[in-house]
Amino acid sequence: MTLSILITGASRGIGAAIAHDLAGRGHRVAVHAGRDAEAARAVRDALPGGGHAVVVGDVGRPDECRTIVDSSVRELGGLDVLVNNAGIFEAHPVDATSFEDWHQAWRHTVDVNLLGPANLAWLVARHLLDRPAGPEGGRLISVGSRGAYRGEPVTPAYGASKAGLHSMTQSLAVALAPHGILAAAVAPGFVETDMGRTVLDGPDGDAVRAQSPFARAATPEEVARTVGWLATDAPVWVSGTVIDVNGASYLR
Repeated sequence: MTLSILITGASRGIGAAIAHDLAGRGHRVAVHAGRDAEAARAVRDALPGGGHAVVVGDVGRPDECRTIVDSSVRELGGLDVLVNNAGIFEAHPVDATSFEDWHQAWRHTVDVNLLGPANLAWLVARHLLDRPAGPEGGRLISVGSRGAYRGEPVTPAYGASKAGLHSMTQSLAVALAPHGILAAAVAPGFVETDMGRTVLDGPDGDAVRAQSPFARAATPEEVARTVGWLATDAPVWVSGTVIDVNGASYLR
């Protein structure tokens, strides 16, 4: 069965890899970008298969979350799966940040990394519950982080927002199970994206790679394959799980 899937933050990095994985499995994808529609179109145009779409909007704004979901439903003819991947990572160490900048970093990070996914989850859940075919088979997948467990001293709002995202996912798994909807998440470690490449190619690169006994960072495709499985083929009995995808760099 061909599924219709919204992937936020899919114009680059992990999100783009998820879009390629899911399109390669034969599904239709809405490629979301916060602002860069051109980058999202480039991802869409490179996807296998057809019927894919581009949607644009700031997930940190509730009104734009509604536009993102409404546009995805219109372009794809409905939605079966949400992949909450969009997120930000802004440095704000407590010992080197003014109170004003501290507050702004927390507000922005929580808006994008937690409240945005929560709003999108509500909107997609309501779509599933109200659709003529019924909600069963719907899935809500979130991309969290190992930082939720090990701490993020330079970006504490990021770690806290991802911990909240994990908890929200598990709460939704319990709330939506009676409707046949699965909710699950992944918690990646360091990933070799364009943004991560600046660190990996810098003086701290060897230390980052050494965090894993495999002595490397993850590829976006490794995370994407895990998300793709959860979004499509995973048994419903994994609902509520948060899968570590960190190369044994953090064990819990």
